[in-house]
Amino acid sequence: MSERSSTIAGRATDADATIALVFEEREYSRGQLDALTDGLAAILAERGVAAGQRVALMLSNRPEFVIAVQAIWRLGAAVVLISPAWKRDEVTHALSITEPAHAIGDQSVLADLMPMHSLDDPIQTALGTYPAPSPDAEALLVFSSGTTGLPKAVRHTHGSLAAAVAHWRAALQLTAADRIQVVTPPSHILGLLNVVTALDTGAWVRLHRKFDLDAMLRHIQADRITVELAVAPIALAMAAHADLEAYDLSSLRYIMWGATPVTPHVAELVTGRTGIGWVPAYGATEVPVIACNPLDGGRLDSVGRAVPGVDVRVVSLESGEPVTPGQPGEIEVRSPSRMAGYLPSESTAAALHDGWYRTGDIGTLDSAGWLRITDRSKEMIKVRGFQIAPAEIEAVLHGHADVRDCAVFGIPDPANGEAVLAAVVTTGSVTGTELIALVADRLAAYKRVHRVEFVAEIPRLPSGKVLRRVLKERYGRTSDK
Repeated sequence: MSERSSTIAGRATDADATIALVFEEREYSRGQLDALTDGLAAILAERGVAAGQRVALMLSNRPEFVIAVQAIWRLGAAVVLISPAWKRDEVTHALSITEPAHAIGDQSVLADLMPMHSLDDPIQTALGTYPAPSPDAEALLVFSSGTTGLPKAVRHTHGSLAAAVAHWRAALQLTAADRIQVVTPPSHILGLLNVVTALDTGAWVRLHRKFDLDAMLRHIQADRITVELAVAPIALAMAAHADLEAYDLSSLRYIMWGATPVTPHVAELVTGRTGIGWVPAYGATEVPVIACNPLDGGRLDSVGRAVPGVDVRVVSLESGEPVTPGQPGEIEVRSPSRMAGYLPSESTAAALHDGWYRTGDIGTLDSAGWLRITDRSKEMIKVRGFQIAPAEIEAVLHGHADVRDCAVFGIPDPANGEAVLAAVVTTGSVTGTELIALVADRLAAYKRVHRVEFVAEIPRLPSGKVLRRVLKERYGRTSDK
């Protein structure tokens, strides 16, 4: 890659008047973004930011996020992405394991912990010349989901991130003619990947301050968005929207569903109301792009086939050896987009196996290469020696007309090891007894739901992943047999 075309260096091939980024009523041409990035890079250089250092970035969703990431990269430094939703203890943990030398952003919690350059201050345009970074240089530290404990920092190099961008562009068949919008936080790997891939491709991007379903639907119609990028909460909100048919969504080529396996009932409901199909895809913070459905002939029961350049296999949970097609096991991935490792570094060895990344996801891979995810290995519920996938029970519960959202998890049980609990958000008058009977009628006896907790909402990460550890803390008292 040349300096002017490098995704990681953040340089557009032609710094012209083409609109690249839109935020509320503000429009930024590629030339303006380039000049603002050079301007911020000059400010950061004056503050001592240098190649090889790490810079903490804690910023709300706004154009300065895009400018800041590229400015840090131009100086040869690495970005430590910190979610603006995090509280003091979470930020303290992030800083302690990544040890950034500098900080920039707009959040007081970060400014209270270390000197921070405020991105509320104006940025003057400038013109600078910066060398392209080495593919092996550290580019990004982004935090893992942390569904089962404190988040780890995932380290990506410029080379691994560039590979992820190339894979994502090819999987979604993005071109400069596409128009997308990003409503998920860019401090998460999916949001960042969408922004960087769009800029690298030359696509038009609208960045949203926060997720608002009506604003998202309104802009699909007004901006003639061609590709919508969604996670589970967005899909659920679309399915529940009373006036979904009032919006003209005909410009969409498809809606991508990522971060969690598709809930077929929800996806089919949206398609039935809008006529827009879904493209399920699969990735991880550690390997951003793993598999994707073809744009034509996709399946809702699969996350697709491995994208070109990525190897996928399924191995036995007991022996670690590859299983035969169709047999369940842990999904492992080998790819040039794989992370360089974790911080704390001692966490890395357990995640890698002879060059393969152990995803922790349980699934099957058939002889035609279709990959299915059934659950997370750490989230499997063990009842009397049987392993139960929460997603299987959740799929049954989602099929009830009164269930808007749900999550299944296990709690300690003296007699059986664990018991199955279901947290349910309902839009009707269904009772816990009815839902327990529904599962009992559809699934084996050992998969029965012991208790239903009706809740106002299911705690989720911005990616859509359920925070089962939060549910266990709230409702996980020992089962009373």
